[in-house]
Amino acid sequence: MTPPSVAQTVVTGPSRTPAPRRDAWRRAWRSLTKAVWPLLAIVVLLIITVAAFAGPAIAPKDPNRQNIINRLQPPMQVDRAGVVQHYLGTDALGRDVLSRLIYGARVSLLVGFTAVFIGGALGVVLGMTAGFVGGRIDAFIMRLADIQLAFPFILLAIMFLVVLGSGVLNLVLILGIGQWVTYARIARAQTMSQREKEYVEAALALGARRASVLFKTILPNILAPLIVIASFNVASVILAEAALSFLGLGVPPTVPTWGGMLAESRDQLLAGRWWLAVYPGVAIMLTVLAFNILGDWLRDFLDPRLRGVD
Repeated sequence: MTPPSVAQTVVTGPSRTPAPRRDAWRRAWRSLTKAVWPLLAIVVLLIITVAAFAGPAIAPKDPNRQNIINRLQPPMQVDRAGVVQHYLGTDALGRDVLSRLIYGARVSLLVGFTAVFIGGALGVVLGMTAGFVGGRIDAFIMRLADIQLAFPFILLAIMFLVVLGSGVLNLVLILGIGQWVTYARIARAQTMSQREKEYVEAALALGARRASVLFKTILPNILAPLIVIASFNVASVILAEAALSFLGLGVPPTVPTWGGMLAESRDQLLAGRWWLAVYPGVAIMLTVLAFNILGDWLRDFLDPRLRGVD
């Protein structure tokens, strides 16, 4: 009979001595401190996340409260008492731009992370199944991916939103389903390379179920590229949400979003009301740039061929 320790080593993955978790965190911290830009990106994302979750506590005004008397006020405008009422100005309906910007971060992060989670989970399951089982199931799943890639995603999203109607739930589902192809292709390729390894064959020979081999044995060894793709996809989903909101097909107009703020500023730019477009545009740019920088760092850190030997 095979000793339990040997059997456990064979089933769980390739024979290697795992580094302690504390050493992994230390290595990640050293890598962050050496590369300043990823650390700044994390700081920016933390600020945006705190602003999104603490919106009601830190927003100076109600984001939907209209005040026609104070409409189109420029930033840092003082009243008769010398007090600044609106730090970033007001829009065409007199709503506070700073408050709408803070509340808009909540929608962007919610849509970004939820859509990536849905698309990632669906794509990983389908991709690993196709790569491990093969045959007709593999061909069917990959042909579905090819069909979806044949349509421009933004046009497909517009079509479904016109049919289903606008709303946060519909937007998240459409953006999430639209992301599964990327994860499926990567998971399929990685699974096909891992299923021929000795530790997978040993696990199957010991009587392990296919589902257990897939998600307990193979999945931990292919997570690195999937995490990197997810970090980049959050940025692309935020851009897609802003584009759809700009077209009026995202969330309802009563919900503040950065894309919706850009759409509302179209008629005011020629009149010199620059703050209506600059502030939400800068917020989108900083968020997407931070996720892209973080994704670059994760790619270099998780790939041993790129990070080198510490």
